[in-house]
Amino acid sequence: MKKIKEKVLIIINPISGVRPKNNLPSLIYENIDLSKFSIHIEYTEYAGHATEIAADAVNNGIKYVIAIGGDGTINETAKALVGTDTALGIVPQGSGNGLARHLQISLDTAKALRAINDENTVAIDYCKANDHIFFCTAGIGFDAWISQKFSEDKHRGGFTYLKNALTEYVKYKPRYYKLITSEGLNVEKAFLVAIGNASQYGNNAYIAPEASMQDGLMDITILEPFNTLEVPQLAIQLFTKQINKNRHITMIRDKSVRIVTEKEEVMHIDGEPVKLGTEINIHTVPRGLKVIIPKNPSKSIIEPIQYAIEEIHYNLLNDIKDVFKLNAK
Repeated sequence: MKKIKEKVLIIINPISGVRPKNNLPSLIYENIDLSKFSIHIEYTEYAGHATEIAADAVNNGIKYVIAIGGDGTINETAKALVGTDTALGIVPQGSGNGLARHLQISLDTAKALRAINDENTVAIDYCKANDHIFFCTAGIGFDAWISQKFSEDKHRGGFTYLKNALTEYVKYKPRYYKLITSEGLNVEKAFLVAIGNASQYGNNAYIAPEASMQDGLMDITILEPFNTLEVPQLAIQLFTKQINKNRHITMIRDKSVRIVTEKEEVMHIDGEPVKLGTEINIHTVPRGLKVIIPKNPSKSIIEPIQYAIEEIHYNLLNDIKDVFKLNAK
């Protein structure tokens, strides 16, 4: 009797990150076990399209939906899968890849695809900020402001994000926030308030180094104002999982938090800027999403360095293309 293959839908965001996507179909068919899986590929065409495609997959009983893109694409796809039996697979192709890095999914496309063959599925938490679902991080303050600037920039990639951060830092003014948790009310003047379901923003920038995606709790990081001379120390601690030891940091772990602002500000949800009003209610939903993770995650130190070098390469290529386009006009 012929074995029935499991249906797999693969959603590709063709404009995520800076890497070319023309070789993705061949990589998919070379690395996913075609004796086990029947593959269908769809490309997103507009904001929110991944959610629509993934919701159709759930309605059609598809067991696995694989998102190929950045954290925004992962978010769009995953929020259609929460509370269902359909599991999410992740192949990182974005600027930060925070969720993939936290889950130790390889940044190498072929390796990430091969991990799907093992069907190693776990249930992870997600969070809701008012009606907006996020899986990795959300925040208000400087990080949200930078996400807004990044979304307006025609270039993508981690180095574009860094450029915006350096440019905007000198102009940004900390704000006052009220935070209400189970422990009571905190009134803080803060540079940023980050909500971590996962441990990092992306690019191994660990804003909540001890965060777990299976404890039913969020890690709230409050960064108080600091002076310019302290920036190098903060940067080093951010990238070495030591930010929670900085004297300007307050960490709170809770199931929920209400953030009240003096006036409406931008908040980022998995790196995407949104406006949610002056009162934002955030809570965790324990183990609400099934996701495929590697059975034997890579511990390579070289892989993220290689990924960063390749990103520089593609950024330079894109800059050169832009110059030629301008000269052709």
